Amino acid sequence: MTEDRFPGNTGAGRLPLPRPPRAPVADGGLPRPAPEPAAAAPPRLEHPVLKALLGAWALAACSAEETAAVEDHLGDCGACADEARRLREAVGLLQRPDSLDLDPGLRTRVLESCLDRRPPRIPVPDWAMAYDAETARLDALLQDFGDAEWHAPVRLRWFRGQDATSRRTTVAGVIAHLLAVDGLVAVALGLDDPLGPAAGGTAGKPAGTPAERTEAFWEASHFPPTRTVRGPWREQAHTVVRTVSFNDGGTARAGEAERGEDPGALAVSYGDFELPLRDALVDRAFECWVHAVDIAEAVDYPYDPPAPRHLRGMVDLAARMLPAVLAERRRAGLAGPGDRRHLVTAGRPGRSLRLEIEGRGGGEWFIPLDSPAAVGSADHEVAHVALDDVEFCRLAAGHVSPEEAAAGQVGDRTAIRDVLSAAASLSRM
Repeated sequence: MTEDRFPGNTGAGRLPLPRPPRAPVADGGLPRPAPEPAAAAPPRLEHPVLKALLGAWALAACSAEETAAVEDHLGDCGACADEARRLREAVGLLQRPDSLDLDPGLRTRVLESCLDRRPPRIPVPDWAMAYDAETARLDALLQDFGDAEWHAPVRLRWFRGQDATSRRTTVAGVIAHLLAVDGLVAVALGLDDPLGPAAGGTAGKPAGTPAERTEAFWEASHFPPTRTVRGPWREQAHTVVRTVSFNDGGTARAGEAERGEDPGALAVSYGDFELPLRDALVDRAFECWVHAVDIAEAVDYPYDPPAPRHLRGMVDLAARMLPAVLAERRRAGLAGPGDRRHLVTAGRPGRSLRLEIEGRGGGEWFIPLDSPAAVGSADHEVAHVALDDVEFCRLAAGHVSPEEAAAGQVGDRTAIRDVLSAAASLSRM
């Protein structure tokens, strides 16, 4: 054979070499790239390492790869699974209580739902509900406070005579003030005086006015009040509510009231005047709300008004107190002398100012102008004042002046000025 019989040979006895296949036209005529090597599997972590990662895993602090490795291991290792469960439960206990951003009406809705299913054996009297609600709301505001908030400065404001006055304290000082003044109700119920024996009062008759008791309480403290005052204040509030609930249910106050008497009529001394218990608790609810707003403003936190029915009770108490306060201011020369031509006997209608309070806590009251014993009458109306419910309460709390109160006014200007000034003078420390 000759080389011509094998045209691809380059030499005698050699076979032709195979040619590489041609790339498809769609690939542009280029050879196909070599396949990439398979990715290496992640290294398997040893048991000691995985066990050490359980704490970070419970806190959700592991990387994605570590989390996958730990969770894969928990399916195979019972001991680590039990430890992981305990760590997750411990992390849950470390969480802070729910913040105050919850719906403020949640507590009321839950309680109403529970009471609809099972009424309480000894319900809270209607006239004590506002005090119960406002002390609970303020306590909820305080629960998240740190040391800085407890020592935040607060300025208490009220009117004395014709002039606005104020007193500087702290959040803890405000709670100490509430504790001391709520003690007036506690003593009237036969409970311990928070000021102790040094207060100098007698059974059922605490010593001092609210301002005197507060100053005495502050001065008796070796150091400025701190968060520790919250416990005694809240416990006293609970005890007061429990006591009036039992009394209203028909049980008599130990050693004094007989079965069947109206517990709400019990006199509570404020030093220079008295209020029946049912009004005193509304007064304490009002002051609790007012000072809660002072505290909330000091720490820059929003605070809503009371429930409408509670707010209306506070407005009603202030309106009912206006005739006596107006007469007292007149005796002190701080109000006009009144119209002697229209003086009437007790229980008869006389010149009146119509006080219209707008809002969900509002209503309408006729304030007798010439005698606290007279009866307000629409037929003898000489002036008309309209105020928002919260604005009227701010006026009664001494937080706005009579001149600043946003009031609609028609009629006798002197009567209007005297009544608005009397409303501002309801305030006290």
